[in-house]
Amino acid sequence: MTNETDGVRSKIETLFPFDWDLLKHAGAEPVPNHLSKWWFALGGTCLYLFVIQVVTGIALTFYYVPTPDQAYASVETITRELRFGWYIRSLHKWSSNLMIVAVILHMLRVFFTAAYRHPRQLNWCIGVLLLATTLTFGFTGYSLVYEQLSFWGATVACNLADAVPLIGPQIAYFMRGGPEIGPNTLTRFYILHLGVLPTITIVLIGMHILLVRLHGVTELQFEGEKKSESHSHFPFWPEHATTEILIGVLLMYVLTILALVFPAELGEPANPNVTPEHIKPEWYFYFSFRLLKLTSLKVSVVMTLAIGLIVFFWPFIEGWLIRRFKISDTFSVVLGVFAFMGFLVLTVWESLGA
Repeated sequence: MTNETDGVRSKIETLFPFDWDLLKHAGAEPVPNHLSKWWFALGGTCLYLFVIQVVTGIALTFYYVPTPDQAYASVETITRELRFGWYIRSLHKWSSNLMIVAVILHMLRVFFTAAYRHPRQLNWCIGVLLLATTLTFGFTGYSLVYEQLSFWGATVACNLADAVPLIGPQIAYFMRGGPEIGPNTLTRFYILHLGVLPTITIVLIGMHILLVRLHGVTELQFEGEKKSESHSHFPFWPEHATTEILIGVLLMYVLTILALVFPAELGEPANPNVTPEHIKPEWYFYFSFRLLKLTSLKVSVVMTLAIGLIVFFWPFIEGWLIRRFKISDTFSVVLGVFAFMGFLVLTVWESLGA
C-alpha cells in the first residue's frame, strides 16, 4: 500500500512539480501576538469581503443588462422574480458597505499604531489607493441600478468631477462618455465596475501583500505588557488561519442577517426629466456632500482633493515635520483624532439633515 501511495505521489509531483516544503514553511511562519486580536488583523476581513463581492457580482452579471432602457428592469427581475436573486443582491450590497467600513477601520488601526512609518510608507500609499478604489466600487455599483436617486447621484458626481482644477472637464467628459449623462455613461460605469476596478484592486492587493511579506508585520508592544521571547509569536497554521476562517463564517452570518432584515431595496426608475426633491449619495459620501452644502462646488472639490493628497502623502509629510519642527508622536495622534471626528460629525450631520 505504501509503495502504491509513493507511486501516486511521484506521478503527481512529476505532473505538478511544486515544492511543497515552501507551503509548509509559509504555514509555519510565526505571527506576532498582537495579531491574535481581530481588530489588529482587519486586512483579512477586507480581503474576505472582496471575495464575496467578486462571487456575488459575477452571479448578478448573468442577469444584469447594462443599457438605459433595460438596466432598471433587469435589477427588478433579479430582486423580485429570480429565486434567491434578492439574497445575492443584498449580499453584494452589504458586503460592499462592510468592506468600506473594514478598510477605513484597518487604515485607522495602521495610522494610530504608526505602522505606516519607515520603511512602510509605500504600503500606506497603496492602502489609500485601495480605499479610493473601494469607494469608487461603491459609487459605480450604486449607479448601475439606474434608479432615480442613483441616476441623479451620478449626475452630481460628474458635476463635482467637472469642478476639479485643470483636468476637471476632461474627467467629467470621460465619465459621461459625452457632454451629458446618456447611454455611454452607464456603459462606462459598467466597464469600470466589472473590468477596470477589479483589475486595479487585485494588482494593489498583490502589491500590498508583497510589501507586507518583504517588510514583515509591524510588531507592537503595549505599555505594561509582559513579553517573553518564547511567547511573543504564534504559528500562522493552524492558529491564525483558523481564526481567519472563523471570522469569515461570522461575517457570512452577519451578512445573511442584514440581507434578511434589510434587503436591498429598489426605488423609482431613473427619469432624466424629473429632479428628485432630495438627492442623497450613499453614506460613505455624506462627508463630501455636507462639505458641498457648507461651501461651494469649487471649494468643496479642492478641499476634498487636498485632504485626499494629505492622507496619501502623510508618512512623508510627517517625516518632514519631524525633521523640520521636531514634532512629537502625540501631534500625529491628536491630528488623526480631530480629522476622524470631523469626518464623523459631517457624516452624521448629513445623515440627519435634509
